[in-house]
Amino acid sequence: MRSKFDEQLTQLHKELITMGALCEESIAMAAQALTEGNLQTAEQIFDLTLQVRQKEREIESRCMRLLLQQQPVAKDLRLISSALKMVTDMERIGVNSGDIAEILLMRHITAADDTLNIQDMAQAAIKMVTQSIDAFVKLDTELAKAVIAYDDVVDEHFDRAKGLLLELLQQNAVNGEYAMDLLMIAKYFERMGDHAVEIAKWVLFAITGQKDG
Repeated sequence: MRSKFDEQLTQLHKELITMGALCEESIAMAAQALTEGNLQTAEQIFDLTLQVRQKEREIESRCMRLLLQQQPVAKDLRLISSALKMVTDMERIGVNSGDIAEILLMRHITAADDTLNIQDMAQAAIKMVTQSIDAFVKLDTELAKAVIAYDDVVDEHFDRAKGLLLELLQQNAVNGEYAMDLLMIAKYFERMGDHAVEIAKWVLFAITGQKDG
């Protein structure tokens, strides 16, 4: 019975890794579409968002079967309930990527290198998502805590982007609508970091029983 349960947990880990990879791809594509002004890339993000949602449903279904069939207790129960919580935040990351794509398609904007350090924000968010899922698979509390601490990096990128946009507005170097669009996009990337932090906190809960470790 235990070996069967472990096999199903291994499959759950694989599906979480797959969902995480989809989230990472959507973040990278959102940054690429913005920096290159590539509307075709922006449109492709919506397909990734649908794939993320589909994977969320599949993982939720697997978790419910594990709960009903195996009736896990203690740490096993925390692992499964944490996975259910994690996929909600992962799905929100996919939605945030879609939100960015929507702005790009509506406004046809491109971020200049001197107005938004978007690639840095995207890479930081991708790193956080990857490591938070790795922490779950490896049951690594230190890695989960590192993800939570790394959110400060994303916040610093956001503050820098916001400051640069405000400076350009004061200099009349950009129009207000363009600046607000870029600020909203930067905020979506910052939210992705927040969702990765929540994933990491659920990893801590799965291991220790407490979200703060």
